[in-house]
Amino acid sequence: MDILIIEDEKEIAELIRQTLERESFTCYVANNGTDGLNMFYQKQPDLILLDIMLPGLDGLEVCTRIRQKPGTKDPYILMLTARGEEIDRIIGLSTGADDYLVKPFSPRELVARVRAVLRRSLRQNTPASQQHKTRHFVIDLDQHTATRKLPDQDEPEELDLTTLEFNLLATLVSYRGRVWSRTQLIDHLWGNDFFGDERVVDTHIRRLRKKIEPDPANPIFVKTVVGVGYKFEDDN
Repeated sequence: MDILIIEDEKEIAELIRQTLERESFTCYVANNGTDGLNMFYQKQPDLILLDIMLPGLDGLEVCTRIRQKPGTKDPYILMLTARGEEIDRIIGLSTGADDYLVKPFSPRELVARVRAVLRRSLRQNTPASQQHKTRHFVIDLDQHTATRKLPDQDEPEELDLTTLEFNLLATLVSYRGRVWSRTQLIDHLWGNDFFGDERVVDTHIRRLRKKIEPDPANPIFVKTVVGVGYKFEDDN
C-alpha cells in the first residue's frame, strides 16, 4: 500500500513516515500543496494523509483537485487537522475527503487508522456480479459504475462518484425504501474500522446529492427521514 503524506511541518511528516514505514508501508512526503498534488499524479498512492493548513494550496483545495481529476486511482483521503476545528471543515465539505484524524495523535492510533483504511479498501474491491436498476439509475457492482437518465436526457449519464459515494449510493439503491440510520450506514460501509463523528454521514450524503439530484436542495431520490436517517426512492 502506497501512502502520500502532505504535511508542511517536517518533523511531523518525518515521524509519520518513519512510523508507517516500520509497518511496511511505502511512503512519499511533500511539504506543500503544490508539491503534494504533483507527487500524487506521479505516484498514484492508495492513501493520502493530507494536512488542512498548508502553504500555497491548502488541504481542501488539494483534495478538491484530486477528486476532480483522480488519475488511475481514486485514493482514500485522510485529513490531518488541529484539534477544535469544525467537523464539516475537517471533512472538507464538498471536497471529497473520506475521514479525518485530529492532531496530536499517537503512532498507534495512526497505524490503526491506516490499517482500517486498507481493510476497507480490500472489502470494497471484492468482486461482485450484481446490477441494481431503478427508474432513473443503473448501479453495476461488477463494473463499479453508476448511470442516471433523467427525463430531459437523451442518453444515460455516467456519474462521477468517489469510491465511498458509489458504495453509499449502491447501498441505498439495493435496499430502496429502507430507512438507514447514520449508525447503520456506518456499520455497513465502514464496519469496525470507523473512527470519528457520525455526522460524517451527513457530509457524504450532501456530496452524493450534489451529484445525483436535479436540485440538491430539494432531493427526490435520497430522502431525509427526520429523526431517523436516510432512504432512497425511485419508482420502477
